[in-house]
Amino acid sequence: MIDTDDARLNQACRWLYQVLDTGFDIRPLAGDASFRRYFRVYAGVNVWVLMDAPPDKEDCTPFLNVRAWLQSASLRVPDLIAMDAQQGFLLLEDFGDETWAVYVQKNSGLEPLFTDALKQLQTLQEALPTLELPLFDVARMQRECDLYLDWYLPKVASYIPSTIERQSFHHALLPYLQRLQALPQVAVHLDYHSRNLMLPKDGLPLGVIDFQDAVIGPLTYDLASLLYDCYQDYPEPLRRKWSEHFFSVLSSESKQCFTSVDDWHHALRLTAFQRHIKAVGIFARLAYRDGKMGFLDEIPLTRKHLQDEMDVLNLPKGICALLQR
Repeated sequence: MIDTDDARLNQACRWLYQVLDTGFDIRPLAGDASFRRYFRVYAGVNVWVLMDAPPDKEDCTPFLNVRAWLQSASLRVPDLIAMDAQQGFLLLEDFGDETWAVYVQKNSGLEPLFTDALKQLQTLQEALPTLELPLFDVARMQRECDLYLDWYLPKVASYIPSTIERQSFHHALLPYLQRLQALPQVAVHLDYHSRNLMLPKDGLPLGVIDFQDAVIGPLTYDLASLLYDCYQDYPEPLRRKWSEHFFSVLSSESKQCFTSVDDWHHALRLTAFQRHIKAVGIFARLAYRDGKMGFLDEIPLTRKHLQDEMDVLNLPKGICALLQR
């Protein structure tokens, strides 16, 4: 059913009529943490996904460029059926509704999923980018960590950090961010986790989505996103198992950057630590800036992960004081 008061949807339907040259049914799908919207399009036996990326809010060019590169590198990303980048409409292959996160609610056998996810991740890291990707450097990491100070603390914890507290936080955090930047640099999906890995109806390999923010960053980043997922709470022995497996298949050049598998795993958890600080801040911003209040429900588990990292990494008080509020 088309909402006749939705100008963007009406515009999209006019475009679809031109592209498909046949009747169709269109139904809304769950959105994501952006201004993009998604719809499922039914036309006879065919089913596709429509991405609506309003040009004044979302540039779909990075999505198109990264998608083409990842497909050429043999990752399973959605086929592009049709597009009008100027209007911000993309018609894509439909991977279905079963994300990794949905699957894990009903099944316990995750080994095939981890095996496939790590295989595709290895393929990604070995692929040479055919486009220029942004750098995930210390400055960017600092901006991400500031989301915790600027959004979580004042909006959720009702605490406004002083200038001295902010400076102390930045000073204490800097050596750890520099350690992450010093790690081997590879192509990074940036959100390689259970909500962006799909189980298509025809089975594995997993479908990879939400890749448009890809960067060049630490070798550990995507694996930390998967194993220390904000939306999942895997037992540490399972995480350690897949961490060691991934380390075992790294190139000798990459392995030489770590003194041992323990050093590798420590770097992985340090990566997860930075990511969890960012995620808590982003969830608060999504709630209080964008009105997506449901993301507040994701904060408790993410803060639990954050506390776990602080306990394991034995971080200084200059960091922990504000992160424990």
